[in-house]
This record gives sequence, structure tokens and C-alpha cells, in this order.
Amino acid sequence: MQALSAAGISVTRLNSVGGFLQQGNATLLSAVDEEKIEQVLGVIRENCRERSRFLTPMPPMVEPGEMLMPYPVEVQVGGATVIVLDVAQFEKL
Repeated sequence: MQALSAAGISVTRLNSVGGFLQQGNATLLSAVDEEKIEQVLGVIRENCRERSRFLTPMPPMVEPGEMLMPYPVEVQVGGATVIVLDVAQFEKL
């Protein structure tokens, strides 16, 4: 987010939570002219790296009397998923 702002690209952050691991994510929204798409993608590529991490997933619901101990699993976290959409109109007010 800091790198995008430093490049003069307006960005809005939404906090979100992933499904399987129930870990926090950041969803960033940015509306730019078509000419700036490659610049935005370049900044994201330079700053978002995938890495391995051991996390303990949330245990599933079990019946009374049953016990299920979750164990840490190695997962890939970080990186970025980018969705580029054509927008008929946007305005900065």
C-alpha cells in the first residue's frame, strides 16, 4: 500500500479474512486510467512476495465427547491476486 501511494496511485484498503485458515487479508482497491495499469501491476509485482508459513487451521466442529487436535500445516501465504475490470465511469470527488 505504501509503495502504491509513493507511486502516486490512490488505493483503499479493506480488511478481510480468508476461508480455510481464517487468517486476515488486505484487499486493496484502486481505480486508474488504462495507461497506468502496467505501472500498478509493476509496483505490486515488486512488493508482494509469496512465502511459506506454518499455521494451525481452525478445528472443524466435532460431536460432544470427540476431540480433534489441529496440527500446524505449511502453507503459502502472501503474494497477490489481481483482478482488472473495465469500468464504464469512475470519478474522484
